[in-house]
Amino acid sequence: MCHLRNLLLVIFFILIPVQVSAKELIPMGQSIGIQLKLPFIYVSHDILLPNGEWLKQGDKVLAVDEQEINQIQQFAEIKEPSALRIERANKEKVLNLTSEEIQNVLPFLKDETDGIGTLTFLDPTTNEYGALGHQIVDSALTTPPPFIDGAIFLASISQVKKSEPGQPGYKISIVNKDRQRLGNVLFNNVYGVFGEWEQGLSQSLRQPMEIMHDSEIKRGEAQMLTAIEGEKVEKFAITIDKVDGANIVFRVTDPKLLSKTGGILQGMSGSPIIQNDRFVGAVTHMFVEHPAKGAALSIGEMLKKSPK
Repeated sequence: MCHLRNLLLVIFFILIPVQVSAKELIPMGQSIGIQLKLPFIYVSHDILLPNGEWLKQGDKVLAVDEQEINQIQQFAEIKEPSALRIERANKEKVLNLTSEEIQNVLPFLKDETDGIGTLTFLDPTTNEYGALGHQIVDSALTTPPPFIDGAIFLASISQVKKSEPGQPGYKISIVNKDRQRLGNVLFNNVYGVFGEWEQGLSQSLRQPMEIMHDSEIKRGEAQMLTAIEGEKVEKFAITIDKVDGANIVFRVTDPKLLSKTGGILQGMSGSPIIQNDRFVGAVTHMFVEHPAKGAALSIGEMLKKSPK
């Protein structure tokens, strides 16, 4: 009888539920410039050469006079006629360029991908950040670019081109890369850009906020954090109209934001969404024909693709 009582006592303690605190993140909203350093040089626009040959957008520069190059600076140092070996559609081709043609081609070559977006969250426990809510795809390469290094920098909004039905607007931003970078870039995947925050936790940052699980997100009032003037992050009213698992459809209702931007702009991707003082998700897309409407991804789903 004593043994049975001890057994029941053990089972009782095993079945007691353990309270696990919900994960907390700092919602951000700052506009950022993103720089990805590529392992090769590529052509950013079609170029017609004087001899009738073309350099095509997306061509990769492999070598000059059989010497491999992968940085713009190496190309800029060429001062004499040279044989340029390129890769186009997985096939190699050699073009003979004069020294003048080399200098004329130089402004159309790139060895990095740059973009503008919005910082979504900072994890105060791991010092990891997440941004954008979707993958960066290089417009010239038409693919997510491979990269060997990356960084994010604070951007200042100097002007806004308002969205109109059928014509997405955009933020005109100034990115000062001479300023200390905010963090590195470790991953560029389907749910955004992720990396390590390098600036410490400033007192000016918002307090950590409990994340809301997908099943708890409700239709109704919410807020979006984003910057539309300078570096200032503001809170704007939105209404969540539809929740389908991790996918959210919302519309901008804030009079100031509608007047200034027409709704969602290019560059707002990654803007945090808050509901009932909990962290809901990140803006990912706009409806082109209805710019006041946007789509978002739940923060829980976004975290599934983060590096930690």
